Parts: sequence; structure tokens; C-alpha cells
Amino acid sequence: MTYVIAEPCVNTKDTACVEVCPVDCIHPTKDDADFDKEDMLYIDPEECIDCGACAPECPVDAIFDENELPDEWSSYLERNADYYSNK
Repeated sequence: MTYVIAEPCVNTKDTACVEVCPVDCIHPTKDDADFDKEDMLYIDPEECIDCGACAPECPVDAIFDENELPDEWSSYLERNADYYSNK
């Protein structure tokens, strides 16, 4: 299981979720070189411990438990994983 960042984060990139993540699995952060290049933040599915601390911090409700990800945003599960597989 993992949490997924979906469409509402696009062009928002509020980093409140980054600040509460206990395992530092949400990137890019404001300190990452690619922060300005990316249009959203991503959760590393290999690092996420499924704690859910990030979800209530998101001001645009873009973070979902993998099992609760709306069907219209199902492609974001792969998009989050792809960000980390290309690192």
C-alpha cells in the first residue's frame, strides 16, 4: 500500500505534506534541483510507510490512499512511481 499524489497537485506544489512526512518520501522539495521543472509533487511508493500523515496537510486534497484513488486519476499511481524510477 502507498499514498498517491494526484491531479489537484498539478501547478500547486504546496509542500505542507513534505514537512510532515516522517520518511522523506515526497519530492521534489523546494531544495531539490528539479523543483521548478516539475508541475507537481510525488510520493515514492517504495519509501512510503502508509502512515497517512501527508493527506490531511494537503490544502487541495490531492493525496489519496492507493485503494481510494478516484478512477479518473488512476494514472497518477504510475506517474508517482515513474518519477522515482527515472532517478
